[in-house]
Amino acid sequence: MSTLFDLKTEAPAATTAAGPRPTDTPKVIGLDVAMGTTGIAGEGWTDYVRAKGTSQHSRFEQQLAGIADHVRHASLVVIEGAAYGHNNQGADALAAMRWMVRHDLWRRRIPYAVVTPGQRMIYAVGTAAPTDPDTGKRLKGTALKGALREAVASTYGIVTEGTAKYDEADAYILLAMGLHWLGLPLAVVPDTHRRALDSVRWPERGAVTAR
Repeated sequence: MSTLFDLKTEAPAATTAAGPRPTDTPKVIGLDVAMGTTGIAGEGWTDYVRAKGTSQHSRFEQQLAGIADHVRHASLVVIEGAAYGHNNQGADALAAMRWMVRHDLWRRRIPYAVVTPGQRMIYAVGTAAPTDPDTGKRLKGTALKGALREAVASTYGIVTEGTAKYDEADAYILLAMGLHWLGLPLAVVPDTHRRALDSVRWPERGAVTAR
């Protein structure tokens, strides 16, 4: 698990501070839900849940239990949604996992929002399709994940490490988006990034602030 305090000596400071934090900031959690490793983030920290069950059902159970430990008492949870049109093996199970997480939040009366991978990337780097500055080619795979991870480090001072580093970085952007929507941005971001918030279907604000 990475924390703001553990990384203070090695992580770069956020590029632009967003001002002092209120003491009653709502608890917002970012979730990059997956069947194997789910990235989780709260303000100043990241973590992950790794399911090692031998069956699909046991992995569902492990993920739901691990996620529940982090979202208790949350005011808002921001979840990564599907990349529509992206066809990959296991998509059916992943969709089921995401819906089970949403249903569990609904059952607990915890407001949530779903952010697409494109919206998340826009908020992180300003575009849904970043390119290599040297070749001009569109980033894919690990390079694309690395660009978002670098954005988390440079903007928020959070350096994610280990095998779940990309999942945790994704979750931190989701967290940051939720706090920004609530009027509590973790850093000042350009309008090219902020525009991602406008296309997210957010819950009723009153339902979040009342928790």
